[in-house]
Amino acid sequence: MFLATDMLLFGCLFATYLVVRTHTDGGPTPQTIFDVRGFAYETILLLTSSFTGGLATFAMRHGGKRQVIFWIAITILLGLGFIGLEVKEFAADVAMGATMQRSAFLSAFFVLVGTHGSHVSVGLVWMFLTLVQVARHGQTPITARRVFIVNLYWHFLDVVWVFIFTIVYLSGVVM
Repeated sequence: MFLATDMLLFGCLFATYLVVRTHTDGGPTPQTIFDVRGFAYETILLLTSSFTGGLATFAMRHGGKRQVIFWIAITILLGLGFIGLEVKEFAADVAMGATMQRSAFLSAFFVLVGTHGSHVSVGLVWMFLTLVQVARHGQTPITARRVFIVNLYWHFLDVVWVFIFTIVYLSGVVM
């Protein structure tokens, strides 16, 4: 149910973005604010973190507690790197005058990408709490289910990012 409501939320945000992405009101356009290297690095970090999250789930089923903790910790570090790059991107945009208030395009961009970033941040906290539970209680049916669920959420965020990468960033630099 939780992922279904998030799908609806992101579906509405994507629809809004697609409708207003050309409404720049003479302000910055996607071509002027999108840095290909920046969003490529963000993508590499997030996709890699999804892989390491999958390794944590695999380790929960076939490995040991230490492996699970290791892979969750790596996933968290990669996720923090992603958030750091996204914050850097937003700060650079704002420094050049590309703020939410400037145009409909920028409002939709910041809301869509910012909502994804906030979901990633919540996922990082959730993943850290899951790591603590695994460290305290080891491999139990309850911790195994929690590792699986948090990684399912993390993979969902990856899928959303692939759409952001394609619809927002890639189409924005070639528009």
